[in-house]
Amino acid sequence: MSFDVVIFDWDGTLVDSVDHIAASLEQAAGDLGYPQRSREELRHIVGLGMQEALEHLYPGISQREITELREAYAQYFFSRDTTPEDLFPGIDSVLDRLRGEKRRMAVATGKSRPGLDRGLVSSRLGPYFELTRCANETASKPDPLMLRQILDVTGVNVSRAVMVGDTIYDMEMARRLGMPAIGVTWGVHSQDQLGMHEPVEIVSDRQALERVLFS
Repeated sequence: MSFDVVIFDWDGTLVDSVDHIAASLEQAAGDLGYPQRSREELRHIVGLGMQEALEHLYPGISQREITELREAYAQYFFSRDTTPEDLFPGIDSVLDRLRGEKRRMAVATGKSRPGLDRGLVSSRLGPYFELTRCANETASKPDPLMLRQILDVTGVNVSRAVMVGDTIYDMEMARRLGMPAIGVTWGVHSQDQLGMHEPVEIVSDRQALERVLFS
């Protein structure tokens, strides 16, 4: 499978940040008196835009409450920056190899623009990516709008691009657009969960991802 554009999810795919996200949500919700949610429930919504994630966790939540909870979450989440040490092992070598082959790379994430921009700098991954799309400036996964926008900018046919992600939202987003997808099992969702959304491959380590991308 030789793809001209490789589109990566961020949290749980490139960066090992899922537990930090879940813990930050748990602390923020506790501070504001919201009902406790299990760590599994909190991990499950990673990948959605924050608006959609909070509506899923707390049905009926008002816009004012969402704003308050987002602000409280941000205080905990941004208490530390993403560093190169937070990358999943070997991810930088995958990106280096893609860049060496002059493959185009993009990010499609449920993060907000301020959060992603900060992470691109502190992780030192920014120079790899030609363009990025965030949930708060387009539409949350699994709506495929952010993928469609990336294709529009790059001018690449949908069959020549691939979405790499760790959640069912990534897989479903790609499936709705007819884009090939590669599921990775080191993030949020299991192989069985990812497989229900028809990715072309599911991989469990960096070597397997390289075999798919460079075969």
